Amino acid sequence: MKGEARKSNELMVDHDRSSANDTAVNQRAELRCASWNIHRGKGTDGRVDPGRIHAAIAGALLADGLDVLALQEADEECRPHGRILKVDRIGRDTGLRYQHEHAVMRWGPQSDGFLGTILFLHPRFSASHRDVIDLPGHCHRGAVVIEARDGPASFRVVSAHLSLSQPLRIIQMRIVGQYLRRRPPMQTILLGDFNEWRPWGGLMFNRHLIGQRFHGPALRTFPSRYPLLPLDRIMTDRAGAVLQARAITTEEVRRASDHLPITGTITLSRED
Repeated sequence: MKGEARKSNELMVDHDRSSANDTAVNQRAELRCASWNIHRGKGTDGRVDPGRIHAAIAGALLADGLDVLALQEADEECRPHGRILKVDRIGRDTGLRYQHEHAVMRWGPQSDGFLGTILFLHPRFSASHRDVIDLPGHCHRGAVVIEARDGPASFRVVSAHLSLSQPLRIIQMRIVGQYLRRRPPMQTILLGDFNEWRPWGGLMFNRHLIGQRFHGPALRTFPSRYPLLPLDRIMTDRAGAVLQARAITTEEVRRASDHLPITGTITLSRED
């Protein structure tokens, strides 16, 4: 009887451990993200060829799977910011859903995105809020915001292309921070071309300026032929939650744009 009781207790302990491990796994989800400034399809050879962008997205960027794809400089630079890419083709190639079908999410009727920024998300996500943020600058800049759920996990994606000027970048990030303060609390993923060359990010990523601290590696992405500067980032407001981050350095992406694309896996917390 004592032996049976001991065995029963051991089984209960093993079951408890298994349940705890399952709970820990179930409390976390992962998003595979990619961000790329495609330079309006102009490659390092000076030739404009959006076809190379499509091929690189379907090849090198998709190799490890994608849940979130953010593109910058993906519409024409000047008004009316006309479309460059075939977003339906990107959707077919990646299985991701284009997030700008409503007119309010685009700069104008000839645009695919908002001031060159375009977001695609996996169709398993249930989007509850979509918005754009106008940002001041010598060149018109903007950010795209999507709030969604992956099962019980809520998350927010903010993709932006910021100014070349440091004072303007600080102002732009302050505006983004003020916007986030007015939104419900949830894990936020910040990705795009931030034109910040210092690995530590300078004042523009200071938590006192934007209201929260963002974490993520500073990978060299520019210029694509000989990358020196970490202009492009994938970050989140959870420490240690950006995993397997890398800059893609294949010849096809080096030829297609002056920026390298970056990818990374974001661990989502299901606590919010």
